[in-house]
Amino acid sequence: MTRKVAVFGMGHVGATVAHYLVSGGFTDDLALFDTAPDKAQADALDLRDALPNLPSHTNLTVNDDSQLADCEVVVSALGKSKLVDTPDHDRFAEFKFTRTQVPLVAKKLVENGFHGKLVVITNPCDVITSMYQKLTGLPKAHVMGTGTLLDSSRMRARVGETLHVDPRSVDGFNLGEHGNSQFTAWSTVRVLGKPLLELVKKRELDLADLEERARQGGYLVYQGKKYTNYGVATAAVKLVNAVLSDSRTVMPVSNYREEYGTYLSYPAVVGNDGILEQLQLDLTDEEKDKLATSAKYIKERLQAEVERAAQGN
Repeated sequence: MTRKVAVFGMGHVGATVAHYLVSGGFTDDLALFDTAPDKAQADALDLRDALPNLPSHTNLTVNDDSQLADCEVVVSALGKSKLVDTPDHDRFAEFKFTRTQVPLVAKKLVENGFHGKLVVITNPCDVITSMYQKLTGLPKAHVMGTGTLLDSSRMRARVGETLHVDPRSVDGFNLGEHGNSQFTAWSTVRVLGKPLLELVKKRELDLADLEERARQGGYLVYQGKKYTNYGVATAAVKLVNAVLSDSRTVMPVSNYREEYGTYLSYPAVVGNDGILEQLQLDLTDEEKDKLATSAKYIKERLQAEVERAAQGN
């Protein structure tokens, strides 16, 4: 069985995802989709030009719906990043665009018999992940968003920088919305295997500052170049690879949590069948309250945006 992946949306993020998949040799077949066919064709040609210098081969197609039927993973990288150029960097600002495009992609997936796993980058991530699941009818465990996999990475990087350790030696999770209501669950964070909260007692660490720097990481990147791509693309490819290789890796991805009635980011075991198991963290009461607040925020914002759309705004 070939490893076949499709990427919808060949903007900065989608193109970076495609390049990482090809350069890493992670797929045998890669189908590219975009509403700007010349851009997608150019990306495919550019990637083909890279193949002679790569250790593995990838078959590339552009806007070929017939490729969807046997795709193992489809990545949604649709977006319009300029819409989030606001003081609060609210990812819901993209919803006015993505809410119109996601149904078109979902319809294409259904009509062409796609029955694999869906990885969602498109913002607002948790809401769009929910939309895709409802529109495609795919099992909830087969539809997941990158969520706070990226935000947790940003947190780990900031902690690593502060403590002068490799960020890969930092473990822990940001939970909730991939957006402004997310938070760092400090009770889950370990540095070199030791609880960070124990280190706080020995060193002067400003956890509030670290959390805010992680939350604002995307905005700082956006301010510099008006888009983000490397961090989120790497998170998406890690999630894709967990499915393709059945790695059964624990990741804080956007998955449907029955107790909150919504998609939000919480650690789950990811493998070839999507969300294989949902973890249950031993959170503090304060962290539980923050998670419930974030879930409530996601649902309320979704309802508000749906009502606004119905009014033609």
